[in-house]
Amino acid sequence: QVQLVESGGKLVQAGGSLRLSCVVSGRTFSSLAMAWFRQAPGKEREFVASISWSGGTTDYADSVKGRFTIDRDNARNKVDLQMNSLKHEDTAVYYCAAAEIEGAEYLYWGQGTQVTVSS
Repeated sequence: QVQLVESGGKLVQAGGSLRLSCVVSGRTFSSLAMAWFRQAPGKEREFVASISWSGGTTDYADSVKGRFTIDRDNARNKVDLQMNSLKHEDTAVYYCAAAEIEGAEYLYWGQGTQVTVSS
């Protein structure tokens, strides 16, 4: 069973930075495509960023381009999301997700970590 555990969410002021981490177990991490999603109160879950199994390909939502960076450490079975220049509208529960095949549905999800950005 694949397990994803996020950490790093907290309250931060607008303009600040935060780094989220997601540790994966139960599957060969280096074979998984990984992504971060978020869900704000009253809104649907939305895509934030993704990274290929090798780390060579990344993709970002327009709303976070230039501010967020996704990276992975296959030796440590983790994927991080570095968030800079945070805005109030970045407030959400952030979820880590994994897909067994790049481009396929994300089948595995973490429990989420709360990020709150005060304005």
